[in-house]
Amino acid sequence: MEIEPGLVLVAFGLTLFAGLSTGIGSAIAFFAKSTNTKFLSVSLGFSAGVMIYVSFVEILSKANTALVAELGKVAGWWTTVGAFFTGIFIIAIIDQLIPSFGNPHEIRTVEDMGRVKAGNNQKLMRMGLFTALAIAIHNFPEGLATFTAALTDPSLGIAIAVAVAIHNIPEGIAVSVPIYYATGSKKKAFINSFLSGLAEPFGALIGYLILMPFMSELVFGILFGAVAGIMVFISLDELLPAAREYGEHHLSVFGLIAGMAVMAVSLLLFL
Repeated sequence: MEIEPGLVLVAFGLTLFAGLSTGIGSAIAFFAKSTNTKFLSVSLGFSAGVMIYVSFVEILSKANTALVAELGKVAGWWTTVGAFFTGIFIIAIIDQLIPSFGNPHEIRTVEDMGRVKAGNNQKLMRMGLFTALAIAIHNFPEGLATFTAALTDPSLGIAIAVAVAIHNIPEGIAVSVPIYYATGSKKKAFINSFLSGLAEPFGALIGYLILMPFMSELVFGILFGAVAGIMVFISLDELLPAAREYGEHHLSVFGLIAGMAVMAVSLLLFL
């Protein structure tokens, strides 16, 4: 399965953009006077809508087409479904291995910058570093998902990269708040937040180095099926609950529907 070098660079660039958006969240935490919770709620719902729609309509469909062509109808369908749930299982295991106090999806706002009292610096620093580590672990499979999608279809990669970037903004806030109060340094907080996002392109790079030498229609189909599972789990377990916590229930649902609609139209435009 031949892949153009230029396409690899585009895919890697999109993954880098998605990962480093944690820095945007960090900057918001330091310079915004208040958190626009309604905007975050709609945005996270939108991101989930993009991921869910594209996973079921486009990514899983392409995985199934490749696997059926390689293995036949029955074995191809079974392998597609198996790959999908394997992706869910992998990201669920990663989620369970992370300590609850280091959960990167604990809701934090700009207002926390004024509420948290500097005191137990060691504890705050540990919380911030664990959150950064947790985000890095989560971002690894997200990076592989974005990279794989972009290799197959750059327009699909752009949509997923934007959705993942939106998802990473509140994570940047979650890292920055405790580290800032532990150290009193905005620079250290920003750097740690920024570095946690580098796991995304790192995940893409590792995936490329390990999988590309063996890449075939069969490997591609299995990988794409797993990517669909990973993105659906992230949407249901992380994005939608976070969207509801930031704002009203209906706002997250409106964002979800808008994300699906935009993704649907964009896919139709590329027919």
